[in-house]
Amino acid sequence: MSPLLAVTMGDPAGIGPEVCVKALSSGVVQDRVRTIVIGNRSSLEQAIAETGVKCRIRVIPDPAAASAEPGVIEVLEPTEFDCRTIQTGGVSAACGHEAVAYFEYAVRLAQQDLIQAVVTCPINKEAVHAAGYIGDIGHQEILARMTGSKLTATMLMTPGLKVAHLSTHKSLGEAVKYVKQAVLVEKLKLTADSLSKWSNQPVRIAVAALNPHGGEGGMLGREEIDEIKPAVNEMQRLGYDVVGPYPADSIFYRAISGEFDAVMALYHDQGHIAIKVHNFEDSITATMGIPFVRTSVDHGTAFDIAGKNLADASGLGRALEAAMQMIEGNMPLTRR
Repeated sequence: MSPLLAVTMGDPAGIGPEVCVKALSSGVVQDRVRTIVIGNRSSLEQAIAETGVKCRIRVIPDPAAASAEPGVIEVLEPTEFDCRTIQTGGVSAACGHEAVAYFEYAVRLAQQDLIQAVVTCPINKEAVHAAGYIGDIGHQEILARMTGSKLTATMLMTPGLKVAHLSTHKSLGEAVKYVKQAVLVEKLKLTADSLSKWSNQPVRIAVAALNPHGGEGGMLGREEIDEIKPAVNEMQRLGYDVVGPYPADSIFYRAISGEFDAVMALYHDQGHIAIKVHNFEDSITATMGIPFVRTSVDHGTAFDIAGKNLADASGLGRALEAAMQMIEGNMPLTRR
């Protein structure tokens, strides 16, 4: 049978239900993969009514019941939830709880090998915090907790550009302190090994500089000299095709031009801005360092447009396609 992917609906008050019904009713990747939604029927049916898409919802008892029937979105409900009890487009502790419950349920299915990948719609960090999940800032932290993975990292992908991140949910001050040779080496290994596995090809990774103009020989900062270049040298000694550091104001252009397969960004916005300026609509996220495939849309819950039939579902389509490529080991690279 074709692989089975679980799509987590995300925060019920956001655009997750809308992008689910839009993407899955369109038949995206349905010829190669089966999909189930982990969420709740009432939210999905409300989204169908708001969007006018032609499909219907069927609740199934377990993943084995997934049938891939055309025009049907099959859903697993790990909780009892009625979307009429919440306000669409607002932060809600109840919705934060639901969003985490859907994701945790999908992770457990993946850990039991009942599904082949998890594809996530957005959760809201404020709602998750209000629900009592103090230590879980986002999906990646939940994954690390549930899988026991000691090293995880985020890779953002959009057509023509892939960017891994040394750190994500750290303040800028803390992110700078995190730029250390040992941390760089382990994250670069994880990035190169993950991308090679997903593409079944050798890869070249370029490392971004931290300081303006790459530090100007130490005049604008010594991180390139003391931490980043030694990490690149160590990766090369270990046999990896890693180059840099290159100034951040040009490295992404060089990657888009086909010189590298991916860039290692050193903090959240350094990489996220490049991806979203290049092609925000088609950008997605993948998690490295966990024992199964997980991809995600790269947008948030968009409470301001939730329930208004304005959400673009192309990101979820791209996340599903990328998950399929990663399972098959044929993810395309950009280097020419």
